[in-house]
Amino acid sequence: MRFKDKVVLVIGGNSGIGRCAAEGFGAEGAHVFLTGRDQKTIDETVAGIPGAQGFRADIGDIESGAAVLAAIKAQHGRLDVLLVNAGIGTFKPIADVTAEDWDHVHNVNLRGCFFALQKALPLMGKGGSIVITGSIGSIVSVPGNVIYAAAKAGLRAVARIFAGELVAQGIRVNMVSPGPTETPIISRTGGVSEAEVAGLREIMSNVVPMKRMGTPEEIARPILFLASDEASFITGIDLYVDGGCVEL
Repeated sequence: MRFKDKVVLVIGGNSGIGRCAAEGFGAEGAHVFLTGRDQKTIDETVAGIPGAQGFRADIGDIESGAAVLAAIKAQHGRLDVLLVNAGIGTFKPIADVTAEDWDHVHNVNLRGCFFALQKALPLMGKGGSIVITGSIGSIVSVPGNVIYAAAKAGLRAVARIFAGELVAQGIRVNMVSPGPTETPIISRTGGVSEAEVAGLREIMSNVVPMKRMGTPEEIARPILFLASDEASFITGIDLYVDGGCVEL
């Protein structure tokens, strides 16, 4: 019960890693608020977490998160834990990348995440914890991944600077960067057919030293650790949860 009576917001908490994390927070006693773009999966997730509240919001639309923050302020007056997990992916070779492709992904994965963090800060104070979902793609050269990788690399810089600026306020900021993970984002990746998705899964599994993809649960567990007081002397890190991809 590391999060008993803690107020937790999971942005992008209706599927994959975010959903597993939201369920984990709820199981450990948190008051869980979550956002997502799909009302059906929001409702399904909330139904499985006692007392949880879900809000439809698109992190790419900066103002769409206002309702959940207003609800948190009205009901609790504070936010103890923030997980920024929302993101989208795309695979395109450099020659095929358009300005529209670039802006679409960066609007969500970098710009949207920055402003979601910024707008939540007035509700946070000493003892607060922020965790951001990154990606080992920010440091690993994967052909076709230039748009996504650049956005996640930018987000890593954002996380580091937030950690530096907020340390004096007693707010910790950390990042968890998954390796290849079996989440719905794979199927939603732009520019990739079903056959290519299957091939992509095989390729990703083979590049992992453990020879398999990770599960959302395996990423959520380190997220909960960094969000909890067990990690009270940890801030500014980027924790690779990748089956050994980066280090081996």
